[in-house]
Amino acid sequence: MIEHISAEKLAENAKKEYAALKPRIDAGDLKPAERMKIAQQIMPAGEPKVRARQMTEVALGYTEEQAVVEANRCLNCKNMPCVKGCPVNVQIPQFIMEVAKSNFKGAVDIIKQTNLLPAICGRVCPQEKQCQGECTVGKGLKDAEKAVSIGRLERFVADWERNNGKETVAAVAPATGKKVAVVGSGPAGLTVAADCRRAGHDVTVFEAFHKEGGVMVYGIPEFRLPKSIVANEVNNLKKMGVNFRTNFLVGRTETLEQLLNEEGFDAAFVGTGAGLPKFLGIPGENLIGVFSANEYLTRANLMKAYEKGKADTPFYEGKVVCVVGGGNVAMDAARMALRLGAEEVNVIYRRTRNEMPARREEIAHAEEEGVIFKFLENPVEALGDETGHLKAVKCLSYELGEPDESGRRSPVAIKGSEHDIPCDVLIVALGNSSNPLMAQTTPGLNTTPRGNLIVDENQKTSLCKVWAGGDIVLGAATVILAMGEGRKAAASINEYLSK
Repeated sequence: MIEHISAEKLAENAKKEYAALKPRIDAGDLKPAERMKIAQQIMPAGEPKVRARQMTEVALGYTEEQAVVEANRCLNCKNMPCVKGCPVNVQIPQFIMEVAKSNFKGAVDIIKQTNLLPAICGRVCPQEKQCQGECTVGKGLKDAEKAVSIGRLERFVADWERNNGKETVAAVAPATGKKVAVVGSGPAGLTVAADCRRAGHDVTVFEAFHKEGGVMVYGIPEFRLPKSIVANEVNNLKKMGVNFRTNFLVGRTETLEQLLNEEGFDAAFVGTGAGLPKFLGIPGENLIGVFSANEYLTRANLMKAYEKGKADTPFYEGKVVCVVGGGNVAMDAARMALRLGAEEVNVIYRRTRNEMPARREEIAHAEEEGVIFKFLENPVEALGDETGHLKAVKCLSYELGEPDESGRRSPVAIKGSEHDIPCDVLIVALGNSSNPLMAQTTPGLNTTPRGNLIVDENQKTSLCKVWAGGDIVLGAATVILAMGEGRKAAASINEYLSK
């Protein structure tokens, strides 16, 4: 486990590093070899045992000195490999060079040319697998985790802009008289709404829940992405003139055909996400105390069930919690269980730590907070007591065999290794399938056998006037990949409407 260093100590160290670098930064003569020697700035975080019982944000963000020091690690590569790794093509070297000169407003303005949600992306996107995975610094140091901290810098400038009252509303072109319907207010939908509104179209976003934000409010916990930040980004779109209609379930309140044919929308984008949870398919999954991560997190995040005595929705209190899965959602569920009062939380994963798809940072944070990892194990039965409540999970032990289609080594069960793990809550975090409602209520909307909407290279569906993107197309993916699809769809919609 990595040693926890207090935010105060990190800030103190950064001030010293900044003071030492300042003359060279001002002179503008830092050589690439010198930049490679600058130590990567560690992200400050709350004290693990304290934060594990609080809903406040865990990662605290860089100080100004940390941001400037980290930005000066960038080599400003002419071929910009980091940009190629970004699904929305943020001009990364340019914005980082502005941070390096302490021009934070200039930096965030560059980001917002292609990404209007930097405060969100800077917090939850897997930069280590995308832009930072292509970083020359990380490759030069032969350690991808030592790449320039692009996501942390993106978060810093977005927070700086918001906290200093420097936010500006994106410019909107003259009205075109065209109407665009956006179904779903997750990252894909908000991106389409922003880009279509900037083109001058009248945009209305339809959201099934009572709050805007999609997976960013119901799926990602407060301690990783404060809901006030999502609300602020939505409010910025409202200032641009984007309309939002909540408690509106397209396919039930009205169909997609009705929006197009009766309400007069000229184009529609479907970004309804992947809201159908997958289960283990083992005996006992109907016991009291067994939940999908989807329901568990929605109750806690969107409904704020953790506010005992205030929230209208209850949550199921457990002392010993088991979470099945190895992705970010599993980490979110496990860490949320601690904050809801669990005395012990176990993550059960059928491969090893090396194969876990969750972000390294999230795994490290969970471990710091006391989550117990049980690798090479998997449930085969949920065991209940005489009242129908969960009392334990029967598991098998595994060993790794040959790689599967994804390149990860396949787990192979060890005969006779059955064992019970006592618990009173089991959370299944194995991913989600695409929401089937849209296809069921929209004739002619083609899907894959798994229920994902089929689109072309421009995100166009089988229906005229209808585009789609995000998890409804990809299956469960990431915020930034959904935004990338949203940008492609919006460009295609704008081109279609211009003709």
